[in-house]
Amino acid sequence: MSSTARRATIADVAREAGVSTSTASVVFSGKVNVADATREKVLAAAAVLGYTGPDPRAASLRTGRSGIVAVVLGGELRHAFLDPVTTAMMDGLSDALAAISAGILLLRDDPQGDEAPPITEAPVDAVVLIGCSGRTRSALETVRQRGLPVVVIEGDAGEGIPQVTLDNREASAEMADYVCQLGHTDVATVTLALDAERERAPITPARVAAATVDVTLDRLAGFREIYPDAAGVTAAASLVDEGMIAARTLLADDTGSLRADRPTAIVAQSDLLAVGVIRAAEELGLRVPDDLTVVGFDGINADGLGSLRLTTIAQPAVAKGRAAGEQVARMLAGEPGESVHFTCAFREGETAAPPAR
Repeated sequence: MSSTARRATIADVAREAGVSTSTASVVFSGKVNVADATREKVLAAAAVLGYTGPDPRAASLRTGRSGIVAVVLGGELRHAFLDPVTTAMMDGLSDALAAISAGILLLRDDPQGDEAPPITEAPVDAVVLIGCSGRTRSALETVRQRGLPVVVIEGDAGEGIPQVTLDNREASAEMADYVCQLGHTDVATVTLALDAERERAPITPARVAAATVDVTLDRLAGFREIYPDAAGVTAAASLVDEGMIAARTLLADDTGSLRADRPTAIVAQSDLLAVGVIRAAEELGLRVPDDLTVVGFDGINADGLGSLRLTTIAQPAVAKGRAAGEQVARMLAGEPGESVHFTCAFREGETAAPPAR
């Protein structure tokens, strides 16, 4: 290879290996377990292309930079990558950062312990936050004093920090209104976690008042524009199993028998939660949508529904990640960062119907 030839990027390696850019990036980060076969395929592709890892000398990064961008995820990393929405966002982010030959360092926003969040000392050039807990926000002053660009996806990191936002409230209200137009009055919701404690529990005014997760609060506010007094429970994470646990509390009593006051529709704050709700309903002998309407949020290709297509609101997850990466690139080039807003699109499926007479 000549001295003037373009250096291979992580995106090149991903294409050669036939995997997503985020998967290839994870292999080099070493922060998340990857199947041996996948790792070997990525490393073999890297060897063919002469790629040894992110280049700290990339021309688009000023001298002395590490060539690494930190991505701060809430909760367990292994859980985060079970969520197709997170994976899609990371794909978009990785693609955008590959254009400046920047690698990704995955960090966990760990609410346990008293030590400072890892972003305060991590040897990185910029930080992308997926959400922004109070703990992370308190550490951002230190990050900004280091002169590091910061971008937040669906969260409020304070004045002057570019945001990648989604119309969570409006989209959730649209979905709830759709359920209302079908004729449902006995409706409940299964939400994402309200705070870093990720407690499974009924939603109460006190818990909402103390909540810190903007996405959950915005989607709940949209739902309650249509159903202000509806019952709801929080799940610990956006996982199918969590949806099943939450649905059982809404549909069955302690003996496992169907509740007489069970809802005729459940609005879930993610598609994975919705799949869990459907599975729990079927285990209890309920038919979807004849006996129970279930709708979700995200627009992923959800497994476990058989021939059913989930009624949901689809969000542009890849575009959100790409927008965050593009703003990081702008800021590293000395340009001011800009906030970017995205909207969702209703997607009619086969899991919603008028309530049974």
